Amino acid sequence: MLEKLKELLAKYEDMERRLTLPEVYGDPAEMARLLKEQKDLQPVVETYRSYTRAETALEEARELLGDPDMRELAQEELDAAGQALERLRDELRVLLLPKDPNDEKDVIVEIRGGAGGEEAALFAASLYRMYGMYAEVRRWKAEVLSLHETELGGIKEISFAIRGGRSSDGAGAFSRLKFESGVHRVQRVPDTEASGRIHTSTVTVAVLPEAEEVDVTIDPGDLIIETCRSGGAGGQHVNKTESAIRIVHKPTGMVVECQDERSQHKNKDRALKILRSRLLEKARSEQDSAIAGQRRSQVGTGDRSERIRTYNFPQGRLTDHRINLTLYRLESVMNGDLDEIIDGLITADQAAKLVEN
Repeated sequence: MLEKLKELLAKYEDMERRLTLPEVYGDPAEMARLLKEQKDLQPVVETYRSYTRAETALEEARELLGDPDMRELAQEELDAAGQALERLRDELRVLLLPKDPNDEKDVIVEIRGGAGGEEAALFAASLYRMYGMYAEVRRWKAEVLSLHETELGGIKEISFAIRGGRSSDGAGAFSRLKFESGVHRVQRVPDTEASGRIHTSTVTVAVLPEAEEVDVTIDPGDLIIETCRSGGAGGQHVNKTESAIRIVHKPTGMVVECQDERSQHKNKDRALKILRSRLLEKARSEQDSAIAGQRRSQVGTGDRSERIRTYNFPQGRLTDHRINLTLYRLESVMNGDLDEIIDGLITADQAAKLVEN
């Protein structure tokens, strides 16, 4: 690990030198490339520099141990430097883990009601609200791409994009939301249940990195594009024109429908965005499946027995079964307070990667 870190430090310092050269300064493309590489390396380099300073402090404290007048102070400095080295070593191991190339991307989230009929559709609407509120907390923007509602205000299926904003390490929405993919199980008394009996329903969530045209090339000859009249739960806002779009990708059989916009052109653009993201996720999933020790959760069939998380409303309890995390503050979670759960999933994923590496 230390040899790898020395190489990265040398590379970083070479970048610093090259960024001062007139020929680089006069080449905007090269300048941008170097600045991005430098930014990517900066967290590792800064942590490694702190590590080498702690090593120096440790050696100096050891030398002072031989002086009777300085022994007590030297021991304190030795202990502090030793603890710092241990902490920084762990941080460096995590920083050197292979990066998910999609972590910087925005996402498309797809939510579908599973087992449970209308109650599943109502909970799908609750999950959409939860992710929307989380996006607000993170100052991301949510945009509905496709929506199929039920008569009672539930959601049969919704696709929406979450975009905008990077954390200090450059990571985007996908880095935090990717662990939400899977079956979410809800246990609660439906509003329509007169006897007060608890029902169990499921909703599937898929989080896809939003693909650009450069990520996935689609041959127009592989597409069947159909226009149709928008439908929905009814009401005055249902579009009566032929603006809804249905796209079939012949090689994979994937079908995407988009009817949220009144413009046929906008619906086509949105449908193609969803299709590109699904194709990118399919390729990513196939690659992951070929790797031993696959950790990423799959959406599954939506059966009640499959779940990554359970939301128990009578007890106000949420349990994430992948990391055995149980929280008794379900209301705040449903209002978008997801960071504790997501941080726990990220930490568990890093721990699994450290074991593999």
